[in-house]
Amino acid sequence: MDRFFNMDNKFFTFMSRVADLIILNLLCIVCCIPVVTIGPSIAAMFYVTLKMVRNEESYIVRGFFKSFKQNLKQGIVINLIMLAAALLLYFDISICRSTPGTIGKVLMVLFMMILVVYLMIFLYIYPVLAKFYNTIKNTFTNAFLMSIRHLPYTILMMVITAAPVLLGIFVAQAFPFMILFYIMLGFATVAYINSRFFVKLFD
Repeated sequence: MDRFFNMDNKFFTFMSRVADLIILNLLCIVCCIPVVTIGPSIAAMFYVTLKMVRNEESYIVRGFFKSFKQNLKQGIVINLIMLAAALLLYFDISICRSTPGTIGKVLMVLFMMILVVYLMIFLYIYPVLAKFYNTIKNTFTNAFLMSIRHLPYTILMMVITAAPVLLGIFVAQAFPFMILFYIMLGFATVAYINSRFFVKLFD
C-alpha cells in the first residue's frame, strides 16, 4: 500500500506527465489564438517537450514562455511564410481540380508532391527553431535537409501526427473524441511523442 502512494510510483509518474502535457497543451492553444503567434507557440511547445524527453524540464510554464519570447520574432516570420505557402498551395490545388484533361492531372501530381514537401518542412521547422539558434533561411534549409536525411523517421512522425486527425475524419463516431483529445492534451502529446525521435535526430 505504501508503494502505491509513493510519489516515485509509475502511476503517479505517468499522471504527473499527463498533467504536464495538459498544461502545456492549454498554453500552446491560448498563445496560438492571435494566429500570428502560432509559430513561436509551437516552437515553445517543442522546446518543453524536448526537455521533458530528456527529463531536464521541471517548470513547464516558465520554460514555455522563455522559448516563446526567445523565438517570438523569428517564429512569427516563419509562421507567416508557412501560412502564405499553405494558402498558395490550397488555391493551386483548387485550380488543378477544375482544370480538365492531362494538364490538370499533371499539375495536380506536381502540387501534391509540393504539398508533401511542405508537410515535411512543417514537421521539422518548429522543433529546429526551438533547438537551434540560426537565421530564418538556414532554419528552413536545415528543416528541409533533415526531413530528407531522416526520411524513415519523417514518414513515421507524419503518420503519428496525422493518425488522430484521419481517425476523426473517416470515423464519424470518433470525431467528437478527436476534438476533445486535442483540446485537452492532443497537440502536446503528439509533440512529446515526436520529440522522442527529434532528440535522437538532433543529437
